[in-house]
Amino acid sequence: MARDGARPAYDPAGHDVALRAALQDLRTGRWMAMRGLLDSTRAWWQWTQRTQVLAAAAAGTDVVRAWLAEEPFSVPATVMHARVAVERALRAHRENHRRTHELWIEAWDASQSATRTAPHDPVPWVCLLALAQLDHKQSWEEHRARPPEPLLPSGPWGLLAEADKRDPYNREAYHRMLQFVYARGTGERLAEAVGYTHWAAGTAPMGSALHVLPLYVRVERYRRVGGRDAALDLHWVAEDATREAQRALHAWFEHTTAPERSLLDLNHLAHALWGALQFPEAARVFDALGPYYTPLPWAYRTADAGDASQAMEVFLQARSRSRAAARGSGRHP
Repeated sequence: MARDGARPAYDPAGHDVALRAALQDLRTGRWMAMRGLLDSTRAWWQWTQRTQVLAAAAAGTDVVRAWLAEEPFSVPATVMHARVAVERALRAHRENHRRTHELWIEAWDASQSATRTAPHDPVPWVCLLALAQLDHKQSWEEHRARPPEPLLPSGPWGLLAEADKRDPYNREAYHRMLQFVYARGTGERLAEAVGYTHWAAGTAPMGSALHVLPLYVRVERYRRVGGRDAALDLHWVAEDATREAQRALHAWFEHTTAPERSLLDLNHLAHALWGALQFPEAARVFDALGPYYTPLPWAYRTADAGDASQAMEVFLQARSRSRAAARGSGRHP
């Protein structure tokens, strides 16, 4: 457990020591540790998480291309090739790069190829879902499929179903679907996002990270209305906000172990419980984070969301406040 006042670190590997070692090797231009790590990864949730983090680190390098050239029939290398291509396309889109469309098509081709090479793997379908947000006008037929329920928006539901078939309630797949809903060119995006996340959480079993999804939309709603206004603190203590935070705590956090929990999910839950004045419960989540944190969602409570140092200060204040209250209630060592 991190001491009160100890400054946490942002580390994409979090508590995954083996992933951290592979990332260090990757950053020096080598791929053998990455191959060894992926060969030893058995659970789909961990495979999805590790390939995503590795791709973010590899996107600015030729490491995966070198691996694939050396082992052209490697299934993990083929999946990582798709992952990196998607990461590059999404970055180009965020930067309004002139090659965005070209990189999008390259990534789509790589992902389609990976669906054939790794037919039982959810990640190639997660990749296709991630690319769907670039088609904000829903020009592609596969991005305007009918939803499973009438009140949900049309979208790439077939792609989500393919990922779901291979790994039910895959965390990243449902987050990618949420990003698609945000990207739709309609004025009802936030309302649709709220409906979508409540539907996803409502269908998920105990222990599923989908129970945390509504907390992401609540943060997004706060961000879009400006944030940092004292009057908006009611946004976090409202009955529905408290209910969402408690549901994520009891339906997800209390039914999972440390390796299964995403750092981003833990930060969103700690933030929601702290905002709802549920300090002893928040302290438990801060303890689970240990020495790590993520700048989001804390950055949206600052004057400059791009300043990570301000985000850390808010995190530290929230952690200290929560632990002090927990000690006062006798529920914290």
